[in-house]
Amino acid sequence: MDISRRDLFTMGGKLLVLASVGASLEQITGAAPPTDAYRMAEHWWGMIIDVDKCIGCGNCARACSRENNVPSGYFRTWVERYEIEEGRPPHVESPNGALDGFPPSKREDVKSFYVPKLCNQCADSPCVQVCPVGATFVSPDGVVLVDETYCLGCRYCVQACPYGCRYLHPDKNTVDKCTLCYHRITKGLTTACCESCPTGARQLVDFKDPKDPVHEFLRHNKVQVLKPYMATQAKVYYKNLDGAVR
Repeated sequence: MDISRRDLFTMGGKLLVLASVGASLEQITGAAPPTDAYRMAEHWWGMIIDVDKCIGCGNCARACSRENNVPSGYFRTWVERYEIEEGRPPHVESPNGALDGFPPSKREDVKSFYVPKLCNQCADSPCVQVCPVGATFVSPDGVVLVDETYCLGCRYCVQACPYGCRYLHPDKNTVDKCTLCYHRITKGLTTACCESCPTGARQLVDFKDPKDPVHEFLRHNKVQVLKPYMATQAKVYYKNLDGAVR
């Protein structure tokens, strides 16, 4: 079989991408790459969050911190409490990322609700676009990951993220963020934050699975993404998100 120079270039590029993804998964998740039973191309992961169900207990933040060995003072996911008083800017607080929950509100006469935050797993991610070495990338199943073996710690992606979801790991000096518990979901498990939520406010979803309840959820509920004007194609959808949320 004759193979042209162009064919060799194309094949080589694909092999490099696959090798990079395999190495990245091992480095990022602390586990071996997914087995043959898991087929990346058959999934497209995201999350739905029902703001009305969130009670601000902080279980999700604590579970994430334990599962992913998040350093003290940093957060892969956190919860914010919004208190809305007519004619005034919203009061927003997130004491210690909600790891300890929230103290009783001193503003019981105003509208109050909780909003979980995390990496929005953007399909058109600004952080991926600005990384000078390709350390941050979107996996074939739609999860934004960081390969710490390539990461320079330049913080370009931290600055580019519209959602404030990235930080520089104080010990590794490389960027860290929510991986959507990739080491779990590729084994058929849900994320630590979803598993620990007592009210089901957070749900891992697979947009490529025709049987996933997410399709019914999107058809019958009013859903929004954070900062839609950024056009990042975020895959974390919020139900009944108040317009004051930023």
